[in-house]
Amino acid sequence: MNQFEARATSGVKSLHPYQPGKPIDELQREYGVTDVVKLASNENPLGPSPVVLAALQNEFADLARYPDGNGFELKQALAARHGVDMAQITLGTGSSDPLEFVVRVFVQPGDEVMFSQHAFAMYPIITQAASATAVVTPANDWGHDLDAMRAAITDRTRVIFIANPNNPTGTWLGGEALQAFIADVPERVMVVVDEAYFEFASDPALGAGDYPDATQWLDRFPNLMVTRTFSKAYGLAGLRVGYSLSHPDVANLLNRIRPPFNVNSLALAAACASLDDTDHVRRGVMLNAEQMNVVTTAVKKMGLDFIPSVGNFVCIDVGEDAAVVYDALLYEGVIVRPVANYGMPRHLRVTLGREEENTRFLAALGRALCSSHEILER
Repeated sequence: MNQFEARATSGVKSLHPYQPGKPIDELQREYGVTDVVKLASNENPLGPSPVVLAALQNEFADLARYPDGNGFELKQALAARHGVDMAQITLGTGSSDPLEFVVRVFVQPGDEVMFSQHAFAMYPIITQAASATAVVTPANDWGHDLDAMRAAITDRTRVIFIANPNNPTGTWLGGEALQAFIADVPERVMVVVDEAYFEFASDPALGAGDYPDATQWLDRFPNLMVTRTFSKAYGLAGLRVGYSLSHPDVANLLNRIRPPFNVNSLALAAACASLDDTDHVRRGVMLNAEQMNVVTTAVKKMGLDFIPSVGNFVCIDVGEDAAVVYDALLYEGVIVRPVANYGMPRHLRVTLGREEENTRFLAALGRALCSSHEILER
C-alpha cells in the first residue's frame, strides 16, 4: 500500500473503478483490427438527430463562456414534459450524478444502501465510496425480488436503488408491484427508481405489459426519486447529460452538492433540442424492437438461452467459456460486454445496433462459439 492509499478513506481503499465497455480505439491498438463494431455500451446506433447537430453548431461560438449553471431552459423543458415544478429537477452528467448525490446527501458511514443482485455496477461503487454498508438482495429470475427487498429493510436503511428496467439483465417490474413496494417503504428511506432505459421499455413491441412511468407517483411518495438520461434513447452518451425528479425539498439538498456548471453548454443545448425531436427517438425505439426480435430469434436457432429484455440490449448465455467467446469476438472486431463482474460469468451483454452491425455480430458469434470449443478441447 502506497502512502496515498494509506491516507485514503476506508471506502475508497478497496474500491475498484467502474469498468466501461472497451473503446473502439483500444481494440484497434491492442488487436490490430481496423473494422470494428461496438455493441458494448448500450448506445443508440442512430446517434443524435440532425436537429441536435444543428443546435450544437449554434453553440460553438460561445464555448469560451460558462454554461447556464442552473440549466434554466432544460429544466423548463423537462418540467413541461413531466408536469412537475422546476424545483423538483436536479441536472447531472448523465443520470449517474443524481445517483451519487442522493447517497452523499442521505447516507453516512455505517448506514445501509440496498440494491438487487445483478443490478447496475455504479450502486455498489457509490455505496462503498460513502463507507456505507451494501445490502444486496438475491435476484428472482435475474430481476428484482421486491419481497426480499421488503424483508431486508432495517433501521439503518437509507437508500434503495431499483433499476427499472435493470442493467445488465433487461428485466423489469410492473407498475402495481413497484408502487405497492414503494408504499411499504418507510418515508425516512429514499427509493430511487433508475429509468435510464424508460423509452425502450415503454415500447409495446417489447411486451413489457404494465411497465410504469414512476415520475407519475412523485406527488404520492415524497421519498421517491426518479432518474432519467439522454445517453440512451436520445443518442447523447458522449455529452453526458441526465437528471432526477424528486420532492422539491429533496432536490434542494441534491442541488446543494451539485458541482457548479456540471452540465456543459453543448450538453444543455443538445438535450433541449432532442426533447423536441420525438420522431428521432421513435425511430430508434422502433429499430430497437425490430432488432431485438432479429437477434433473439437467431440466438434461439443457435441453441443459446438469453434473458428476455425490455432495454436496448440482451444478455446471452454462451456457456462456461464466456470469457473465451468474448475474446474471440474481439479478434473478429466485435465488442460486446462481459458481465462476470455482475455475477453472470456465463453471459455476454450485447447492445442492439443497426441491422448490419447485428448481422455481423451474429456471424461472428457463430464462429466464436466454434473456436472457443476448439480451444477448450485442446
